[in-house]
Amino acid sequence: MTRFLQGSEQALSRAYQLALLDLDGVVYRGKNPIEHAADSIRAAERIGMTVEYTTNNSSRFQHVVAEQLRGFALDVEPWQIITSAVVAARMVARHVDEGSDVLVLGAEHLREEVRKAGLHIVEGAQDDPQAVIQGWYPDLAWHELAEASFAVERGATYFVTNRDLTIPRELGIAPGCGSLIQAVIAATGVEPVASAGKPESAMYDEARLLAARDGSDPVAKRACLAIGDRLDTDIEAGNRGGYDSLAVLTGVTNPHELMSAPAHLRPTYIVPDLRGLNEAQPEPLRNDDGSWSCGATDRGAAEATVGAARAWIEDGALHVSDSSDINALRAACCLAWEYADCGEDIADITLPDCAVGGADPQ
Repeated sequence: MTRFLQGSEQALSRAYQLALLDLDGVVYRGKNPIEHAADSIRAAERIGMTVEYTTNNSSRFQHVVAEQLRGFALDVEPWQIITSAVVAARMVARHVDEGSDVLVLGAEHLREEVRKAGLHIVEGAQDDPQAVIQGWYPDLAWHELAEASFAVERGATYFVTNRDLTIPRELGIAPGCGSLIQAVIAATGVEPVASAGKPESAMYDEARLLAARDGSDPVAKRACLAIGDRLDTDIEAGNRGGYDSLAVLTGVTNPHELMSAPAHLRPTYIVPDLRGLNEAQPEPLRNDDGSWSCGATDRGAAEATVGAARAWIEDGALHVSDSSDINALRAACCLAWEYADCGEDIADITLPDCAVGGADPQ
């Protein structure tokens, strides 16, 4: 059964208690803040929403990220930054005995988190570590990959902080942690038993636990909203873990990718930017003629919703009533998903160039 976009009569910041917010492409691009993001986060917090920031980056200390966000006039404490290093260390600690020896390939942030988790760091396979944890950092050397391979071959349990194949750098796209772990996998034939980063849902699960401060109970999943700009990490992690999700169009994902998304990459809501966090969300509706509408309330029995944006398929193309209207994109996504889930190939029809949010049409 197709899972379509949902609606919310309340602003999302009122409908959900905890925001699990991605950083790059949502709050900032590199060193630069994304327009409307900080203002929208502050508005959500004034309403009472708790915000935690989730990132696959395992090399930056929490206090460093928090300081960057404070530079955008956000009130952020280091505990609100959930890095893959934090999640990975807690994950390893649950799999091995307290005080176990662990070989760490990663930046000092990852090593610090492993120590905080009550584990003992060793420097080579000759120390017979019970586990190996590999993260991304720019100074990773061949001999470290070799030591990890030797340890895994001897029976150490293999963990990684994330499986991102690429990482954006100043000069372009570089190999990410997922590319570097392939060296160990190829040498040993052993796959990591777990990954801390998105698209696994462990990061969101840990964030819920870490937000439960002063002995309070973790926020229920149904009250959490995963927010991100990437379908294949942020949104997929939400779907894997049973979290509702919000896709923003200020980063990687564009309208064509949304319309073409397979079921496991489809978000619960779509907004142009983070201002949508503090807005109610109209629910797209299917019309009797097979078209979809979104954005108005009056609806006739056999007519399209009055005043709403529309999407329909005609002459081998998917059409929208207004390519600059986010509601038209929402309707188009539901129509495209229904079309694909009925066994049709979405590549066989022409998709509209919707110019909404910060993403450019393809």
